[in-house]
Amino acid sequence: MAFTDLLDALGGVGRFQLTYTALLLLPCSLLACHNFLQNFTAAVPRHHCRGPATPAVAATNNSGAWLRATVPLDRFGVPEPCRRFTEPQWALLRPNTSANTSEEATEGCKDGWVYDHSVFPSTIVTEWNLVCEARTLRDLAQSIYMAGVLVGAAVFGSLADRLGRRAPLAWSYLQLAVSGAATAYFSSFGAYCVFRFLMGMTFSGIILNSLSLVVEWMPARGRTVAGVLLGFSFTLGQLILAAVAWLVRPWRWLQFAVSVPFLIFFLYSWWLPESSRWLLLHGKSQLALRNLRKVAAMNGRKEEGDGLTQEVVSSYIQSEFTGVRTSSSVLDLFRTPAIRKVTCCLMVVWFSNSVAYYGLAMDLQKFGLSVYLVQVLFGIIDIPAMLVATATMIHVGRRATVASFLILAGLMVVANMFVPEDMLALRAAQAALGKGCLASSFICVYLFTGELYPTEIRQMGMGFTSVSARLGGLVAPLVTVVGEFSTILPPVAFGATSILAGLAVCFLAETRNTPLVETIEMMERRARGGLSKEHAEGKGEEISLQQLGASPLIETI
Repeated sequence: MAFTDLLDALGGVGRFQLTYTALLLLPCSLLACHNFLQNFTAAVPRHHCRGPATPAVAATNNSGAWLRATVPLDRFGVPEPCRRFTEPQWALLRPNTSANTSEEATEGCKDGWVYDHSVFPSTIVTEWNLVCEARTLRDLAQSIYMAGVLVGAAVFGSLADRLGRRAPLAWSYLQLAVSGAATAYFSSFGAYCVFRFLMGMTFSGIILNSLSLVVEWMPARGRTVAGVLLGFSFTLGQLILAAVAWLVRPWRWLQFAVSVPFLIFFLYSWWLPESSRWLLLHGKSQLALRNLRKVAAMNGRKEEGDGLTQEVVSSYIQSEFTGVRTSSSVLDLFRTPAIRKVTCCLMVVWFSNSVAYYGLAMDLQKFGLSVYLVQVLFGIIDIPAMLVATATMIHVGRRATVASFLILAGLMVVANMFVPEDMLALRAAQAALGKGCLASSFICVYLFTGELYPTEIRQMGMGFTSVSARLGGLVAPLVTVVGEFSTILPPVAFGATSILAGLAVCFLAETRNTPLVETIEMMERRARGGLSKEHAEGKGEEISLQQLGASPLIETI
């Protein structure tokens, strides 16, 4: 008997599962805001050098004679952002006079910059002058955030297998609320980077534990939809970010607005029951039994819940948990052939998906359109992509869905380099389609990974493979920098890695409508044919409830 049989006996996808999933996915929506926040808090407004030794009122004149005489124009006819004349060129004010802007006649912005505050009243760029020679510090801040995500994947993935899912999740909520508010409060760039690192750590703690709790409390038939709903919550978060950023323009208030709600999430997180799978695996059967009775009562199955005993629960999970041990070493992810193949393939998939995804989504100003419009476009495109992914995951399977979306995204990214640069709308639309495919494959991979790994090392495996994704997030800006030397290298790199990931997925096993594997030993037996595919699908689709004397099978999603 599988543990999913017990969940079906207690109501299947009932009121508890729906409420529980909603409470876990709501924070994930706002978490997406933090992931893309620097598209707005670190936006680079138009700027030019402040004139040398001039009155302040003249220096802030962006269109008058003083600006024309002190700042040269670039090839597009707008003021150069990083150069100024060493001496005012009054001759340029005469009609039909053109500038001779040789290097000898210009210098850097020794007296600072003048920024256009019409769209962005304040950003970290305008506050700390992260332009020209200091422009790399802006990308450094984002890299530090991604480094925090990487460290958090390793730390929280390991802690969740040792301490349970709920405690690290609650701590992540609190850490994000506090560090997010501190980021908005402190006035130094160094403090900003430190707190952004701490915020990045919580991204992994929230995503990994939320997904595991949803998957481990959900019967097999409901896992697909629950996993896809996580993707829709990210889509909703991107749209929320565009709306909030439009309404709250100053970067500090925007940072504060998307951080404070996590205090509320922290408070109600203590109501969320710990995973009974994890409790049973660690010998805490009394607490697991208490949680299962709460689930039964909330699902309208109080009678079945009251009839539960430790012996009855053990009869459902005895065969699954036989020989289960608590993993404490990452070497367990490579120790046996089946686990080793899964880990190596998933490392390639997560890394490649992340490189291409963040290469497209983390610098929206490069498309030359309104950053708010592009953010909405990049969010909305996920909706049809997720709907297609949901249908194919349910009716075709996880493996074909992930592979197809990754390969399609790679082809679209490569094709985008053949679109003329002056066709801004077409380039943005095509990039958005590629991003939609990558976002769909990303969320499918989260679900797929959770289903591939056995319970005893699920969090360890998800944390470890997620580290590969965070490495991809760090590599993506470096690939973009290479574009300064050759414009074709970034799209080729992003497209090739996405196609490579799609091919790697083909080596993984299908998990559609199959019970979660509890132990490494069971996974090895399944790989050797000890658990037939027909038997596994039968367990997922047609579950007997005779041991609890329950009513006939209730269909799940």
